[in-house]
Amino acid sequence: MKTYDFKNGKRGAVLPVAAGKERITIRLDADILNYFREQVDAAGGGSYQALMNQALREHIEGAKAPKIEELIRRVIREEMRRAS
Repeated sequence: MKTYDFKNGKRGAVLPVAAGKERITIRLDADILNYFREQVDAAGGGSYQALMNQALREHIEGAKAPKIEELIRRVIREEMRRAS
C-alpha cells in the first residue's frame, strides 16, 4: 500500500483567485444554474460563472440608469410646477 506525506500540504483553492474576484459560496435554484450552464453549452463552451457575472452586471447597470418612464414623469412634474 502506497502512503502519502501531506505534512507540507496547504489547504485552500488549487488555483489562486484572479485580481478583482472574490471566492464565495452561494446557493442557487437548480433551474437557474441549469439555465446558465445550458447557455454556455449552446454557445459551444465557456464559463457559466462568467455568464452569470455578466447577467448580474447588466442588471445592476440597468438599475442605475433612469428608466424612461421615470424620466418622463419627472420632466412632466417639473414642467407642471413651472407652468403653475
